[in-house]
Amino acid sequence: MDAMTRPAERHHHLGLCPNQKSTVDCEHCRVRTLSVCAALEPDELQQLDKLSHAFCVNAKQTLFEQDEPSNNVYNLTSGSVRLYKLLPDGRRQVVGFALPGDFLGLSMVEKNAFSADALTPVTACQFTRQDFSEFVDTKPHLLRRLHSMAAHELSLAQDQMVILGRRTAEEKIASFLIGLRKRWARISGASVTIPLPMTRQDIGDFLGLTVETVSRLMTRLAREKAIVIVPDGVRLLDVPRLERLAET
Repeated sequence: MDAMTRPAERHHHLGLCPNQKSTVDCEHCRVRTLSVCAALEPDELQQLDKLSHAFCVNAKQTLFEQDEPSNNVYNLTSGSVRLYKLLPDGRRQVVGFALPGDFLGLSMVEKNAFSADALTPVTACQFTRQDFSEFVDTKPHLLRRLHSMAAHELSLAQDQMVILGRRTAEEKIASFLIGLRKRWARISGASVTIPLPMTRQDIGDFLGLTVETVSRLMTRLAREKAIVIVPDGVRLLDVPRLERLAET
């Protein structure tokens, strides 16, 4: 394993931002309203800020690896992350993509259930698992917010099972694009242009499709004027059609 793929938390010059402190305090964080931190009052945010460390990695670097001790919790403040599991036979299953506002490591298990790689340059607030757990124990309202987010993630996981098992390849692609559009809308406002920091191989590994199938269907949707492929993303031209396919 070379230095570019090792977990950044092992190498402080890779993982910790130069000033060793958050680049912005919690109260003024632009993704605070999207994350579990929204449940906290200003004085509580100050307490949380004292526990955090600024964490930065470049694209293609690893935040943490599957089956390694789960020592930290991350609140993603910018960038995108690919979450994946390596199966016993060596195949890779992408289990999700983290965007700004998402927390990683909230399950509080002893070992990481999956690996996390940066798709783009990433910044995050990093907390030790122990510090964050002790903080949550004193904040029942934060715990309720965490439970709510966990329930939402469970619902998304159930939807993903349906997508993988019951939908056609075209319906899978449409569902992926519409779902990602909704997530980006929460972060930067509604738009018909969707950033796609992940590769088509990543999309295929997430949807249970080959990269050839993903490429063929994206090209077909573009030819049928449902989408336009643009640098680093797609523009949705026929949202109603894609929504109908996604809801099938």
